[in-house]
Amino acid sequence: MHPCLGLSSCSILHTLFLTADKDVTMTEATYQAIAMIIYFVGMVAIGGWAYGRNHDLDDYMLAGRGLGPWVAALSAGASDMSGWLLMGLPGALYASGLVESWIAIGLTVGAWLNWRYVAPRLRTYTEVARNSITIPSFLDNRLHDDRHLLRWASGIIILVYFTFYVSSGMVAGGVFFENSFGMDYRLGMVLVAAITVVYTLVGGFLAVSYTDFVQGVMMVAALVMVPVVGVVSLGGPAQVIQAVHEVDPSYWAMIGSSVTLVGVVSSLAWGLGYFGQPHIIVRFMAIRNVSEARAGRRIGIGWMLFAVAGACATAVVGVAHYRRDPGALADPEAVFLALGQLLFHPLIAGFLLSAILAAIMSTVASQLLVTSSALIEDLYGVVTRKPVSSGKLVLYSRMSVAAIATVAALLAWERNDTILALVAFAWAGFGASFGPTVLLSLYWKRLTTVGAFAGMVTGAVVVMVWGNLSGGVFELYEILPGFVANLAVAIGVSLTRQPAPEVAEEFDRAVALASHRG
Repeated sequence: MHPCLGLSSCSILHTLFLTADKDVTMTEATYQAIAMIIYFVGMVAIGGWAYGRNHDLDDYMLAGRGLGPWVAALSAGASDMSGWLLMGLPGALYASGLVESWIAIGLTVGAWLNWRYVAPRLRTYTEVARNSITIPSFLDNRLHDDRHLLRWASGIIILVYFTFYVSSGMVAGGVFFENSFGMDYRLGMVLVAAITVVYTLVGGFLAVSYTDFVQGVMMVAALVMVPVVGVVSLGGPAQVIQAVHEVDPSYWAMIGSSVTLVGVVSSLAWGLGYFGQPHIIVRFMAIRNVSEARAGRRIGIGWMLFAVAGACATAVVGVAHYRRDPGALADPEAVFLALGQLLFHPLIAGFLLSAILAAIMSTVASQLLVTSSALIEDLYGVVTRKPVSSGKLVLYSRMSVAAIATVAALLAWERNDTILALVAFAWAGFGASFGPTVLLSLYWKRLTTVGAFAGMVTGAVVVMVWGNLSGGVFELYEILPGFVANLAVAIGVSLTRQPAPEVAEEFDRAVALASHRG
């Protein structure tokens, strides 16, 4: 399962506190609860602040295209990484060494390419293409799809996959509170769902973006603080390196006996997924102007480098401190949490707990809003033939957020592995179905509606089939064959006909405008 999909969120959090002191005092629990309450109040307050700034559907779904580079960059990062950044990556590096860092490398390169090549053109082209505010509506308008094939296909894909995706995040939230505070799983799940839904429903995209910004700051601050204090407590970098060498002399090797070429390629291929993640690339559409995309790229990749480096350093400090002793650290994926509780005052440890929750909630909020936009802007907007006022569309969008959250909560009411199994396909599914289509839409004038539709369907089908096969070449991560198949089919089918003159003219105008503004 992919890191950015909340990979192992449930399994990580299920055993999150196996390494924590079982006799946590009431004072410690109180401090941690205070930190949680401050965090929750802050999230709701941002939602209330954003409420008065939503005047129409464009404001609610895209913040009026007024995000600055800092908010856009950190919002994209926080909504992307989820709990994997603080738990899954440090745990894998703790258990197996730097050989597990290939996925992080692939993701970092993919994120840079996404900011460099998709962000500026998507920001401009979505305005040129009838001011599109969602990815499905952009594809529909970009190719002048009178039959709305692309809007229907992409809207349904988003609606189905993201509903289960949101559900998985709610499961993770419920397990988080169950294991950290002894709270009933369902009560914890409802609490996480309720807080996230409130600020998303009330404040829309603006609230989600600013809460993501705060959550992104919390995540990277936590990932820097824990290893820095850990290194100091162990006597300095030299002592840490020596301790790690004593535990595992091959810890720093990037290639190991258990790693194959297929495994490395599969890990690097995760980066391809960025081009097709609606909840990430929608941030590019909301940035103030094309010229700020460059600043956003630098900020976003800087944030990512600090975060990934902090996760790696946390694992190194964990190896040096716990020496991979199961008696000292039963679950490798709890290394970040265990070090945080060991090194910091309970109030600070409570904010570190909040950082984990922030990683979960930031992803859930983004997914809720994208799913709502697919339901109202992309599906309802096609079905209804009567003009609907902007105020009613915002109301319907808020209602759909509540409805989707309710369905997701019902799916999460009983912890069900089939939900997590479906989410495991989501990153590859979105990346292979939307990624090539978005890239071709932005960079190839000859793309046609039929070609884009055929490629999108092919990519989704290949991911579903390939992901259920095993052995030999099928060990390759399914996003790569799905991505390539989409590209080949979309190009092959599109070459059989010419795009309409107005489509080609619009493409030239968008490219020229992006170059001028950039």
